[in-house]
Amino acid sequence: MLYPWQSADWTRLSAERERMPGAWLFTGAAGIGKLAFAEHLAQSLLCESPAAGHQPCGQCQGCRWFHSGTHPDFRRLSPFADEEEEGKEAKTTRKLPQIKIEAVREVIDFAHLTAHRAGRRVILVEPAESLNLAAANALLKILEEPPEAVLFLLVSHAPQRLLPTIRSRCRQFALTRPAESAALAWLKEQGVANAEAELAHNGGAPLFDHDPELAALRGQFVRGLGQPSFAGMLQLAELIDKNKQLSLLQPLSWLQKWLHDLAALCLAGRVRYYPDHERALAALAPRCDAVQLMACQQALTALAPFSQHTLNARLQLEAVLMDYLKIFAGGKAG
Repeated sequence: MLYPWQSADWTRLSAERERMPGAWLFTGAAGIGKLAFAEHLAQSLLCESPAAGHQPCGQCQGCRWFHSGTHPDFRRLSPFADEEEEGKEAKTTRKLPQIKIEAVREVIDFAHLTAHRAGRRVILVEPAESLNLAAANALLKILEEPPEAVLFLLVSHAPQRLLPTIRSRCRQFALTRPAESAALAWLKEQGVANAEAELAHNGGAPLFDHDPELAALRGQFVRGLGQPSFAGMLQLAELIDKNKQLSLLQPLSWLQKWLHDLAALCLAGRVRYYPDHERALAALAPRCDAVQLMACQQALTALAPFSQHTLNARLQLEAVLMDYLKIFAGGKAG
């Protein structure tokens, strides 16, 4: 399936079908449909009766197998086997987000088999930056000398984290971020409430899990950030602690985006993630200590790798919220 904003990208890719590489690397922000685009390409390559514009027919045996996840000439490498789409907010899990070498070895064996349907074999790797070092080096070897009629499709939110040698073995294809109007129209078709605010919070990328209860909790948390005080920060930590289904990742992400908007407002006079809270941000901006703001951002960055671990989330969140308070220590308490 292609999303409405991907038609031009599909046409652009189709123009290169005659000189198909051994590996594509699809890049762009999370939540714009890279995975869906790569899956659509994989299906079209395995379709036995493609329609105009290289579109998969959806009816042949190959398409039916692909939709059921049982096509014998298709393999997927992903650390998130239970995820259905890219761009979703992280679930509470302790599974390490890595593709390991054992999985790569399995698809290398698959790549050297004869195709079941006497056509092409397709291997999808997503997100490619989740390959650990051993797995990346193993994949590199087959990318350097790919078997005949095997195509690798790599999807990456952060291609700079890939080995430079892997990037050099792929033809990069940057997918277009949807225009705001197209993204909003699609979200409203899906019945997403407060689509403008939700789209802004997700950085203009329309593919995300919309959970009204989580959005309401985020709103309560962000309103508390707009009135910084010692007691208020403790209340925010308690609020998150009461919601045991949340990982620490979510409030850290909310706070990080708030800090981004606070810094952007100070430096450039505009906000990105919380336009519906611009008045509160504007009231805080004159009170900001830039050094402390950067220090708080650094503390968040340092804590982020541990946000899914079994730490005492409340204590960790309280500590970073105390760092947040220091940003305004030179002004009057809220």
